[in-house]
Amino acid sequence: MSVEALETPFAVDPEAAVFARAGIMRRLARDRVAAAAALLLTAIVLAAAFAPWISPYDPYFTDLTKVMQPPGAEHWFGTDNTGRDILSRVIYGTRSTLMLGLVGVIVGGLIGGVMGILAAYYRRLDGWIMRLVDVMLAFPAILIGLAVAAIFGAGLTAVVIALVVATVPDVARVARGAAVGVMGQEFMEAGRAVGVTDGALIWRYLTLNCISTIFVFLTLRFGQIILIGSALGFLGMGAQPPTAELGMMAAQGRDFLFMAPHIATIPSCAIFVIVLAANLLGDAFRDVLDPRLQT
Repeated sequence: MSVEALETPFAVDPEAAVFARAGIMRRLARDRVAAAAALLLTAIVLAAAFAPWISPYDPYFTDLTKVMQPPGAEHWFGTDNTGRDILSRVIYGTRSTLMLGLVGVIVGGLIGGVMGILAAYYRRLDGWIMRLVDVMLAFPAILIGLAVAAIFGAGLTAVVIALVVATVPDVARVARGAAVGVMGQEFMEAGRAVGVTDGALIWRYLTLNCISTIFVFLTLRFGQIILIGSALGFLGMGAQPPTAELGMMAAQGRDFLFMAPHIATIPSCAIFVIVLAANLLGDAFRDVLDPRLQT
């Protein structure tokens, strides 16, 4: 058997891939909850991306004549303790929160995916990599954030490192589990038998067969990462004043819960909506992409 004969059955047909993607989109569109979550998350992302153009006020402009105003016609979400428009700060804060979540998921997913796939392919590395994963799992993200903040100082860097470290071990376990299943397939043994290189086997046959599983997990993990990042910001380890970030904004409103509850509750509700939409969309992707759930 030649290498070409081995590769042909598993080559990706571009036309078939287009039909597969169209089928996925149709199944997602039929799920009303998923469609609503996708539209809501898209609106949130667009609002964050175009924050400078859609924000009604400068999020950092203070007006001491309008301190702690309740929601009204002039300021839809009210003002905070320094007279800043909360709606504008929520829009800008959503941008910071989403960026933290995306960086944590993408970087952590890449590192964790590589670790898990290498652990499954190279059995001699399996024990070392998975023990490292166990050590990483022993440290909560908040503790990692505290340690990084103590070394480098509080800020977005500390939160990003904590989110990446919190993402890596879980993704590594999922990737390893998916890769171990692929390693047991006959085409992997056949590839080795005919002399396909390790790089080709790892990328073309192992990684590409694990991507959907890793992607589904990351979509489900995104909401959790947003929540962890907001919690770190709430504890003061993330963005520092006057930068707008939802977790920090909720923390700043704690002292005014009885006088002006909207200062803390509105950023908290924004976090809730983002996490809920991300989780609903992640569940829908899991239902569509996981072959074990197909009927």
